[in-house]
Amino acid sequence: MPLTPLDIHNKEFARGFRGYDEDEVNEFLDQMIKDYEMVIREKKELYDRVQELEEKLEHFSNIEMTLNKSILVAQETAEDVKRNADKEAKLIIKESEKNADRIINEALTKSRKVALEIEELKKQASVYRMRFKMLLEAQLEMLGNEDWDDLSHSLNEREGEEHYENI
Repeated sequence: MPLTPLDIHNKEFARGFRGYDEDEVNEFLDQMIKDYEMVIREKKELYDRVQELEEKLEHFSNIEMTLNKSILVAQETAEDVKRNADKEAKLIIKESEKNADRIINEALTKSRKVALEIEELKKQASVYRMRFKMLLEAQLEMLGNEDWDDLSHSLNEREGEEHYENI
């Protein structure tokens, strides 16, 4: 067990015939007691300071550990968000491609239908034109026929008779 200042103070030496000067020894011991007390006080202050710093270190270590965990959680969350965003983007692209395919197919179907309708209308127009042409030719033929002249002449005669009857 280490010496205390009180142990030094209470220390008694045996007296010898020609021993050391008692006042010098006492003065030396007093100085030693003061120095030893100062060393003990400094040691206690340093010990207290070490304790305080160790507590702060532990506190900051805990903060560091918490921050590291928070960073890891944030990184994992960011990776999850990124993965989810990638999945969602792929789903959106896939859905857009399906919609685009559907729209293209609908457009092609409508285009074919319109093309068929156009062909049908062209055929109908051609048939109508041919019939109209035949009708006109038949009408022209009738107009060029001598019977028409006879009919026109007999109508004129009838009109004249009716005209006289009305008068």
